[in-house]
Amino acid sequence: MGERRGAARPDADGTGGTGRTGGTGEVAGSAGVGEVAGSAGAVDSVLAALADPTRRRLLDLLATYGEASATRLAEGLPVSRQAVVKHLAVLEAAGLVAGGRAGREVRYAVRPAALDATARWMAALAAEWDRRLARIKRMAEAAEHDEHDERDERDERDEHGQAGHDSGFAP
Repeated sequence: MGERRGAARPDADGTGGTGRTGGTGEVAGSAGVGEVAGSAGAVDSVLAALADPTRRRLLDLLATYGEASATRLAEGLPVSRQAVVKHLAVLEAAGLVAGGRAGREVRYAVRPAALDATARWMAALAAEWDRRLARIKRMAEAAEHDEHDERDERDERDEHGQAGHDSGFAP
């Protein structure tokens, strides 16, 4: 059976060949959160690359080795060298690793800048949500306080109304 016409084919980065993940990397209604990483596309690329457990493992191995070839990295993974090369290409496109020739082989190393920028974006996102949740908490506490005050006033009115009935006057 052949592939359906017009069907999206998975790409090495899992985006169906579009290179886009569909998100903007920004939080709706929060100016500046998406700007922390420099561009929403950079954050999207990093998050898409890190979505795959094999790519995360490759980053871990590179962090351990400092620098390694695809052949050395493949030794520590249950995938072929060719699969490792494809995963490294996605990581390199996201700015997470850099490959450089050393004789006949390409040696890869971690580039922390894109990951640092994404971490800053995530920290800004977390701070924005903390602010939003704190505002919701304040609003809920104010509403609870207002409800408590209304209940006290109602109880006070009821006590005064009953005091009039208990004063010995018969209706």
